[in-house]
Amino acid sequence: MWIALLAVVAGLALLVWSADRFVDGASATARHFGMPALLIGMVIVGFGTSAPEMVVSALAATQGNPGIALGNAYGSNITNIALILGITALISPIAVHSTVLRKELPILTGVTLLAIWQLWDGELTRLDTWILLGVFAVLMGWTVFQGMRRPDDALGREVEQSLEVHTMPLRRSVFWLVVGLVLLIVSSRVLVWGAVDIATRLGVSDLIIGLTIVAVGTSLPELASSLIAARKGEHDIALGNVLGSNLFNTLAVVGIAGMISPMAVGPELLARDLPVMAALTVSLFVIGYGFRGAGRINRLEGGLLLAAFAVYTGVLIVSVFGG
Repeated sequence: MWIALLAVVAGLALLVWSADRFVDGASATARHFGMPALLIGMVIVGFGTSAPEMVVSALAATQGNPGIALGNAYGSNITNIALILGITALISPIAVHSTVLRKELPILTGVTLLAIWQLWDGELTRLDTWILLGVFAVLMGWTVFQGMRRPDDALGREVEQSLEVHTMPLRRSVFWLVVGLVLLIVSSRVLVWGAVDIATRLGVSDLIIGLTIVAVGTSLPELASSLIAARKGEHDIALGNVLGSNLFNTLAVVGIAGMISPMAVGPELLARDLPVMAALTVSLFVIGYGFRGAGRINRLEGGLLLAAFAVYTGVLIVSVFGG
């Protein structure tokens, strides 16, 4: 048991560190090859911060642990909105200036509803995953189009400023890109092994482990980058991290995991976790879109998001220890 706990702690620590190195290396490498800053912020950073979820869920699906695969993806979405944006908004209210991000808010809402509709029959089939990955491919194409069409978007300007501060030579950026990716895979294997072992010994479902320890752990890169961005006043980056990560999680992470191994969906996920994810996503759309001007997530709304995360976590704890 202690070895499994150590594996989870060490795996999470290495996962966060390697994800940070991977994002820095990938962003700097893309910059060296002339990729627009907006595209780096929307694609490279979005992919990089979701890489932990992607690798963990893929490995879990390969090893026959669908609860961790799905719990990690959807639990990360809940954590990103309720915990990460909640804390970030409490530290510094988030003003949404980016036109591209305002377009992504309703898209994320629609994608979330699509995912719930697919799972409502109690299973994730390969046809479902083909649809998810197809939508993901279309969105990536739209993202590239937006990045080329709106280079002066507010998000692009903030990413440009961030890249100028964290410059590195091409050889060094490629080195961290490769090392970060390799360590992501290694740390994910250690984390999944430890999480499965703990769940087995405690008699807890792997879904609960995926929704809690694994989901929060794989969301730590988004938490770190969003907090740093908020302290610098880079509000669009803070929100963009969450929107990009949730889109990747819902479409690519679940799609890849389901493609590896189609899986059954437990009734508790349908009755408890997916409705919470949907409610938080719709709430984010309502408060962040800004129907009468620029969107804004103030401290009160951040506090409500954080309270929602606390209540949800409490419900999960009660479901384990309260029978």
